[in-house]
Amino acid sequence: MTAPVDIFRALADPTRLRIVSLLRRMELAVGELAQVLGQSQPRVSRHVKILVDAGLAARRREGSWVFLTPAPSSIAIPLFALIDSCGEDHWAAADAAKLTAVRADRATSAERYFAQHADQWDAIRSLHIAESAVETRMRALLGENIGRLVDIGTGTGRMIELFGAKARHATGVDRSPEMLRLARAKLPDAAVDWRQGDVTALPLADASADTVVMHQVLHYIPAPEAAIAEAARIVAPSGRLLIADFDSHDREELRLQDAHARLGFSDAQIASWFAANGLTLAETETLDGGELTVKLWLGRRPAELKAVAA
Repeated sequence: MTAPVDIFRALADPTRLRIVSLLRRMELAVGELAQVLGQSQPRVSRHVKILVDAGLAARRREGSWVFLTPAPSSIAIPLFALIDSCGEDHWAAADAAKLTAVRADRATSAERYFAQHADQWDAIRSLHIAESAVETRMRALLGENIGRLVDIGTGTGRMIELFGAKARHATGVDRSPEMLRLARAKLPDAAVDWRQGDVTALPLADASADTVVMHQVLHYIPAPEAAIAEAARIVAPSGRLLIADFDSHDREELRLQDAHARLGFSDAQIASWFAANGLTLAETETLDGGELTVKLWLGRRPAELKAVAA
């Protein structure tokens, strides 16, 4: 167990306090922390090591990048609450603004990629694994009762095309106007509510969807945990969130070549993000057959508990 003196020594440095505050906003790579803090990556790495050794932060390697999160330990949680009670210092607002800029840069890069490849998008997806196999398993998991459908990151509208006819109402959301233009052209007769919006700020009300789909979207998002939280927000009681994406891999070139922000996800990551937002990981499927393995994760929200009469 970490000695109390080591914990408080770790938090005594202003830079390390700033790092803890930033990590509590979103999972960040060491290089992203360095960019926000305006310090060299080796220096930031030394600060991170101290926080990890003190049980205040956790590291996760993904290819050549190392991502950091606050440690979900019995030591860290009450300390974070204590820090919150002290209010924000003068660094907090500035760091938050820089963090927003870092996220915006990443989102702009991905959006530029989408715009440049919009007319090739379905073909690009098919390079990874046979989409027909993925779609067959998605149909099996979701069944016939779709209810109110929301497709997040709808792209060219393929998920709407696949499930929309069984839905009571269908909504496709995408940040890219080029993608939405193609989706409308592809499905001109479909009764779909097409919305432009960000995956971390959906233009939809709480609990407004019975089935939410995120198909090959999550690995493009700099803050996937925030995207899952936002998707979970719109899932109604007894509703479902189905994510189709890549299993963890080490294809580092995809970061630059195809604008991937994340190199896939593990079952444990998805399960923890689901649990943090009131969803249960109900089913998981692994679909091999390409250079990258596709995973399906189905989360369910429990039905609201009914009051028991006395």
